[in-house]
Amino acid sequence: MRPEEQINNINFAIDKNNLYREESITDMKVGAIRHLIPIKSDGSTDAARAELFIGHTQLMSPEGPLPIQAELPATSMDDAMNVFPQAMKQALAEMIEQIQQLQRQQQQKKQDASRIIIPGR
Repeated sequence: MRPEEQINNINFAIDKNNLYREESITDMKVGAIRHLIPIKSDGSTDAARAELFIGHTQLMSPEGPLPIQAELPATSMDDAMNVFPQAMKQALAEMIEQIQQLQRQQQQKKQDASRIIIPGR
């Protein structure tokens, strides 16, 4: 497919039924909380949908900064700040588990590739 055909196949339409206004709150030390407020296409608040809170932080690793993000089960900014530490710990634990699983898979692939196959056996 030609590049211009690929570009024409991309849908850049904004979903007018899933709009949010975003506020970002940070302590400039540990992390940030994105507060997503549902709105209608005219910009007014959409009270029929729930507000969302997403926590962000990063840890330094030998390879550089490691971003961590998780949705916070909260209904207010105060709730979001209270659940932030545990949510980040949980997200980090899940990330570590995924990395370990990928390492195990790569190690298994290397072992499978290094086996010597002897014809006739």
